[in-house]
Amino acid sequence: MKNNLSNGTKLILLHPYIQKQGSSKNLWLLAFISLLTLAFLATLIYTRDSITTTTSTFAAAVAATAPPLSTAVSRALIHYASNSNNSDHMSHTDIKHIADVLRQCPPPCNLLVFGLTPETLLWKALNHHGRTVFIDENRYYAAYIEEKYPEIEAYDVQYATRLSEAAELIAAVKEQVKNECRPVQNLLFSECKLGLNDLPNQLYEIDWDVILVDGPRGYWPEAPGRMAAIFTAAVLARSKKGGGGKTHVFVHDFNMEIERRTSDEFLCRENLVKSKDMMGHFVVERMESSAVQFCRSSHSPPSAAA
Repeated sequence: MKNNLSNGTKLILLHPYIQKQGSSKNLWLLAFISLLTLAFLATLIYTRDSITTTTSTFAAAVAATAPPLSTAVSRALIHYASNSNNSDHMSHTDIKHIADVLRQCPPPCNLLVFGLTPETLLWKALNHHGRTVFIDENRYYAAYIEEKYPEIEAYDVQYATRLSEAAELIAAVKEQVKNECRPVQNLLFSECKLGLNDLPNQLYEIDWDVILVDGPRGYWPEAPGRMAAIFTAAVLARSKKGGGGKTHVFVHDFNMEIERRTSDEFLCRENLVKSKDMMGHFVVERMESSAVQFCRSSHSPPSAAA
């Protein structure tokens, strides 16, 4: 048995120092690979941010130099939209008023529209080189519009208001005007009863040049009404950080009691530049973050002349 062991069996001994040396080399290799990975990730992130910034700057430059929609095309679009068979469409006067402002808006123009209406495609077309975003109360209709018209950017929002509670909601906001319902704030973090805080985060960072309130519905007591949309438009306009210091805010159905009263409280009669047919047109200036009131005076002047 001793002879068999010596002749047929080989005994291999591993010195502890060799094992330690191998482990050390593995650790150095792992550290080197980790360093390369971190360097690669840092380069990737920097490159991505650079590309995003460059792309945004390039898009803005292209929009600024691109020719506007021709007058003939604009007139044709307005004509056919105002003569639609749909009974809910805007009048020619109202459409033209908004179209004139969009035409004068320096590109790229940011247009925010509350409500998906028969004029949805028209607003997108008239804001030829800008960004147009639609907010609607009906998630299924918003999804349908985006599927049918991929060029339309639409989001749904859940309104927690009722038209029958309008007076109480407005009073509650006025009580909290120095706290949750400040005229200058990021509504994403607000608990104000009329502030919409569940829009996509990016929309709160955009400096809106034109805002149109043409939704949600507000023709019966249980309907959400447009109080929240008007209040949100007022805060977004006053909270601008860049771009032009003024925002054009249009309120459709301005002849309705709740739309007019809410506009008086938060868009302010002193900012009303025109009121004709069913449209109220306000030009709202941005405010300092320390502002604690929406209007300069609680005693509003009479309506602007048509």
